[in-house]
Amino acid sequence: MKELLRPSRLAPGARVAVVAPSGPVAEERLQAGLDLLRGWDLDPVVAPHVLDRHRSLPHLAGADADRAADLQHAWCDPGVDAVLCARGGYGAQRVVDLLDWDAMRAAGPKVFVGFSDSTALHEAFAFRLGLATLYGPVAAGIDFVKNARAQDHLRATLFAPETVRTLRSAGVPLAPGRARGVTLGGCLTLLATGCGTPHSRAGARGGLLLIEDVGEPPYRVDRALTQLLRTGWLDGVAGVALGSWDRCGPYAELRPVLADRLGGLGVPVVEELGFGHCEGALTVPFGVGAVLDADEGTLTLDAPALR
Repeated sequence: MKELLRPSRLAPGARVAVVAPSGPVAEERLQAGLDLLRGWDLDPVVAPHVLDRHRSLPHLAGADADRAADLQHAWCDPGVDAVLCARGGYGAQRVVDLLDWDAMRAAGPKVFVGFSDSTALHEAFAFRLGLATLYGPVAAGIDFVKNARAQDHLRATLFAPETVRTLRSAGVPLAPGRARGVTLGGCLTLLATGCGTPHSRAGARGGLLLIEDVGEPPYRVDRALTQLLRTGWLDGVAGVALGSWDRCGPYAELRPVLADRLGGLGVPVVEELGFGHCEGALTVPFGVGAVLDADEGTLTLDAPALR
């Protein structure tokens, strides 16, 4: 797997667009997130449809076409340096086919930040644009608004990425060893449901897979991992780093599922790397070369996440 093009880091005064490609956004939390971004000396601009609600589908932040248009216009605006998702939820899969990827490629690289449902977009940015992205807190997320650890790590990644090149595990290795590869991944369920779709890569061969999920009991985590195994998507993966599993049942019941489904890969597997749907979630880059050392419990990037 090849390393992807890393966008440029942000500087004070950079203009960042906030979009809502997935679920509806709480206005109060959005305003708190915007205030935080302004406090970082950034210039946040809110896309026109961010606070929309779909007329008949309340789980969506407005119509598919409007959500897609917001993202595309923000990306193609030469004055915008970064695009941040306002929240996750569900809906990114419904807009990914509506984007003009040729126009977005012509607009050149810029920073993209989002997590959870945004996994579908991370995959598309990698597959269609060959672009490295940041899997991190969303602008209207409660963790971003209220948690200093999440704020500080995202800020360092955006402005001084050389200072956050190593992530350390809080747990023990699920499988020992050391591996080198290019980072990829996201929310497990979104990766599984993206298999075979036009905007997702064919597999994780040569990659360091970073996965996490929320609200999925152990049998559904089993189902998603089994889907990736049966399709061959995990063939040749170099290593696996696990993030959070919030509301996925008691970890004592989930861990055997992870060990059963991932242990047969014969690669290092690290637990509790601190990214995903957890308090104080760290920002992890996708598309960057790295070394995963399960025995030391570390993921070390070969280069900063942003140039």
